[in-house]
Amino acid sequence: MKRIVVLLVALQAPMASAVYRCVDSHGTTLFGDVPPAACANVPIYEISKSGMVVRRIDPTPTPEQVKERLEAKERQKAAERAAAEQLRKDMALLNSYGSPEEFDVARDRNIEPVKGRIASAQERIRELDKRAVQIREQIDTYKGRSGEEAAAPVWLLADRDRVRKERVSLTQSIARDGKEVERLRAQYESDKQRWIALKADSGRIREAQPAPAIEAAKAPAKGAPGRY
Repeated sequence: MKRIVVLLVALQAPMASAVYRCVDSHGTTLFGDVPPAACANVPIYEISKSGMVVRRIDPTPTPEQVKERLEAKERQKAAERAAAEQLRKDMALLNSYGSPEEFDVARDRNIEPVKGRIASAQERIRELDKRAVQIREQIDTYKGRSGEEAAAPVWLLADRDRVRKERVSLTQSIARDGKEVERLRAQYESDKQRWIALKADSGRIREAQPAPAIEAAKAPAKGAPGRY
């Protein structure tokens, strides 16, 4: 029993005689039997009697520091996700197109139906303009000497309003489709330039991604940009 007590005392002796060392914010090294209060915001080292570092005690982070660290981790994760997504898109571009000319073919194929909608809307506007002239002429026949349209039939006035609203809607549609054409042109040109740059460095791109991921990144048939 005495041997056990002596052994426990021997094991506890280094800890009992341990000291704490730290360097405060002013660069001063401090020692103490307990962690120095001046080092509450810096790492503290527990030193054994033999001079060995027993452990490092990091300062408790403030709420602001905790928030900052969490935000930094989220930014890092977001950057990693963005890099992985960009790599996937790059691999899809390399696997989907064989030459710069294929981008032009795909671009024209996707722009053609949009241009068709624009042409149809423009033709319809011409028809509406003709109808608007006819309605105007009909309304004029109902005008009194004062020039008021009160005597015109309700259905004729309603038809005039319908033509006006449809024309406005078609004009807005043409504007949207025009922007879509420009977007497609810009997207395909951007993709083509990206493909050319990747093709010049495709070996490094392929080595940066494991084989299974390369297979998963393969895009479907060539089509609209932004879907690779």
